[in-house]
Amino acid sequence: MSLSFPDYQDFDPQNSSPLIPLLDDSLRIPIEQLVSEHIGQRWNIKQFRDMRDFSSHPSAIFSNGMYSVFVKLSQAANGLEQFELELKGLQLLSELSGVLIPTPIGNVALEGRVVMVVEAVTAVERTSKQWREIGQTLARIHRTKGPQYGLDSHCYFGPFYQDNRPLSDWATFYAERRLWPRLMGAINAGNMPTTAIKQVEKLIARLPQLCGPEVEPTLLHGDAQHHNFVSTAEGAVVIDPAVYYGHPEIDLAYVDYFHPMPEDVFLGYQEELPIDSGFYERRDLWRVYGYLAAVEVEGTPYLGKLLDAVQKYL
Repeated sequence: MSLSFPDYQDFDPQNSSPLIPLLDDSLRIPIEQLVSEHIGQRWNIKQFRDMRDFSSHPSAIFSNGMYSVFVKLSQAANGLEQFELELKGLQLLSELSGVLIPTPIGNVALEGRVVMVVEAVTAVERTSKQWREIGQTLARIHRTKGPQYGLDSHCYFGPFYQDNRPLSDWATFYAERRLWPRLMGAINAGNMPTTAIKQVEKLIARLPQLCGPEVEPTLLHGDAQHHNFVSTAEGAVVIDPAVYYGHPEIDLAYVDYFHPMPEDVFLGYQEELPIDSGFYERRDLWRVYGYLAAVEVEGTPYLGKLLDAVQKYL
């Protein structure tokens, strides 16, 4: 599996019809001002890469030919809060575990729109080495332990609010802070048949018997899909976190949530930390949360995956 980013396109503000909203003057000029202040000299966009196919937001890489930034746009009512918490999560991962993150530059908030700006990193093709580095990076995050499950502030899993109010029991935290809210969201969206609701409720009731051995609250990326790591010459760079203290198997379950991954990811992880032998039996238990979120947004296309996962544990 390799990366194939679009080529840079030249940008001339005097003679251009931007194809992406981020190049509109109302956004471009504040972005240029923010980056200029960050690097201490005048910076203007000369080239751009449209990266919307690699993000859930309109996004791009902007460059003056020497210094590049990654930018993404939110038009959500709480977009500024989401982006502020995303940057806070990145900084927390860096400070506590020493993993690589893109250098945060800041947010530009305009009426009804928010742009997050970070220093761009240069991606390389993934070989066995790069896949191992993803596993090693995840394990380094997991070396950091906390006193309780949760965090002192909430965060977001994609567009979804994540309640991180601390609890001392993992099964209770997973039920009350993760599964119940997303089940209610899927129900309120009109996407959960009565039989499916009952099965998820039955699963939640069984969590104390299903969650496996007690584990120490562990720092999590929180959305550790493989595309939330950028492979670079310096190592794996972490992006788009949903940070809290939880069960480390949550992250392991989401690495290959969308696509099968080379075994190198898990081998790299095990070079740093062991993986409990029961993880592979519990992997779909942790994915129920993601499937519920997908059902809430997408509806029936993900209902089958949700029910297949749930029925393994009933």
